[in-house]
Amino acid sequence: MPHPRIFSGVAVALTTLFDDSLEVDAQATGAHARRLVDAGMRAIVVCGTTGEPETLSPSEKLQVLEAVLDAVAGDVPVVMGVTEPSGRQAAESAASAVGLVGGEMAGVLARSPRGVPDPTDFYSRIHAAIGPVPLLAYHFPAVAPPGIPLNVLAGLPVVGHKDSSGDPERLLAALGVGGDIYVGASTLLLMAGAVGCAGAILQLANAAPEQCLQAFAGDADAQRALVEGHLRAKGDFPRGVKTLMHERFGTSPAFRLR
Repeated sequence: MPHPRIFSGVAVALTTLFDDSLEVDAQATGAHARRLVDAGMRAIVVCGTTGEPETLSPSEKLQVLEAVLDAVAGDVPVVMGVTEPSGRQAAESAASAVGLVGGEMAGVLARSPRGVPDPTDFYSRIHAAIGPVPLLAYHFPAVAPPGIPLNVLAGLPVVGHKDSSGDPERLLAALGVGGDIYVGASTLLLMAGAVGCAGAILQLANAAPEQCLQAFAGDADAQRALVEGHLRAKGDFPRGVKTLMHERFGTSPAFRLR
C-alpha cells in the first residue's frame, strides 16, 4: 500500500545559522525556519546539503532539529537530512534523530553515497533503522557522484526522492519511478509544477520563498526573477545563499564550510 505523501509544494532546504564565533545558533536557525513557514513554505528540511552537515557534530545536528521542531510547532512537516558517507553511519544518524523526536519528524532525506553506483544496501540499512518513518532518496550527482540510476531508484525502499541534478531530461524520465519527486533546482520550478512533481526542496527558498512558491505554481515571471539569486547561491556555496539571506532578512552570513 502506498505511503501517504510527506508534503506537497515547496519546501526549504534550511541553512544552519552560526554566530560570530562559528558556534551553531540553533535559536536563530529555528527563528528563520518559522519565518519561512509564515512565508508559505510547505515543509522544512534540516541538516541537508544546504545545512553544511559536514561541519556539524551529531549532537549539533540534533540540536538544530529540536530547535526547528519547536519553532515550527507542528505547522508543517520537518524532514531530517542525512548525508553520512556510509550506510552504517547514515543509519545511525537517522536512528538517533528518530529516537530523539519520534513521530514529530515527518521523514528522512538521505543523500546517496559518493562512489556507489548501486546504493540499495545504503537505503535498506536506513530504512531498517528508522522503522515506519518515511524515507526519501536524494540524487545529487554534482556533490555525491554518480547519484542514483533510475533502474536502481525503482527498487529502493523509499517513498520518493529529491532530484538536484538540474537535468530536465532526467526529471521527465523519473516521473512515475520510485514514488514522489521533489525537484532541487530552482531553475526547474516552472517545469516541475507543470509536469506534476510532488514539490520542491530548495536552497534558494531561504532567501526568496515567495518567488519559489510562485514559480512552482506556474508564474513564468517569478521563474525568470529567480535566476540571479540561483546563480549567486550556486556559484559560491555556502557564502552565496547566506549573503542573500543576510541582505533580505539580516541573518548572520557566517559559515563553517571553508
